[in-house]
Amino acid sequence: MSFLFAEYTYMAIYIVLFSIVLIFFTGVPTTVAFVVGAVTSILCGWIGMRIAVYTNVRTTHQCWKDLKSGFDVAIQGGCVMGLSLVSIGVIALFVLIEAFKRGFRFESPEAMFEAVAGYGLGGSSIALFGRVGGGIYTKAADVGADLSGKNDYGLDEDDYRNPACIADNVGDNVGDIAGMGADLFGSFAESTCAALVLAGSSPDLEKHYCSLMYPILISSTGIVVGLLTLFLMKCIYPVKNMPDVEKALKGVLVISTILMTPVVIMLSKFCLPETFSMGEGYEEVKWWYCGLSIMLGLWSGLVIGYVTEYYTSHSYSPVREIAETQKQSA
Repeated sequence: MSFLFAEYTYMAIYIVLFSIVLIFFTGVPTTVAFVVGAVTSILCGWIGMRIAVYTNVRTTHQCWKDLKSGFDVAIQGGCVMGLSLVSIGVIALFVLIEAFKRGFRFESPEAMFEAVAGYGLGGSSIALFGRVGGGIYTKAADVGADLSGKNDYGLDEDDYRNPACIADNVGDNVGDIAGMGADLFGSFAESTCAALVLAGSSPDLEKHYCSLMYPILISSTGIVVGLLTLFLMKCIYPVKNMPDVEKALKGVLVISTILMTPVVIMLSKFCLPETFSMGEGYEEVKWWYCGLSIMLGLWSGLVIGYVTEYYTSHSYSPVREIAETQKQSA
């Protein structure tokens, strides 16, 4: 946690300096949203790091017992991180919107949601620091460990006697876990804020509170779907052997995609008007256009996951062929 504390200290300085710039160019509301987004992103990264440290130790201990126990702890730790980050993001964004309604005067809902967009900017800025900072640190430590440990002392890869390996693992944790947590939050915040700005720009949608909150409702129901997915995954994909781990992880993608599809359709049907205007040239937008867009992204994510796994998993021929070639030369 020492590295994370040091990194967040520099991030705090960045938040203060960039907030001063934002006040002059965008105004106080956007600056407030930026600070809230940045602090929430830092909190998400810190929570992710804490959960990962606790989960890593417990997963290792349970794997000595059997594979199923280790997998259960690992999947629970990962889900606690993911669900808690999205929950914190939704709550913070909703509270920010309600605070803006009561604390500032805006010409229109569109102007308010444009100010709220600073929330996404703050989240993505911190995610950048977490990813890049942790990645550079771990790469420098990895190279140092190889140059010194292997060449000078003849130590093996990731030898526990090499202090640089500890720094390498710390950097991996920060970049891949704290950075990933902040990145997850940043992606959620940016996409939700962009959808809120679009909703606020529609004269038809701004009349209905449910229509304005449609993007937040999508994310909120996703949390419930995530919980149901975990329950069904344990029933449909029990883990007994090593190949079952890969099947269970793929099963999470499949189940969540299938469950979320009807939820998106129902939310789109009940939250949006039958037809509404999105400005000149888009006067007759139907409710199912929004639902279809979300479902395309939903199912595209599933397809991308399967394609990526095919080209990166040892269970399939592309990686096996590469492994075969390395028997002759590296």
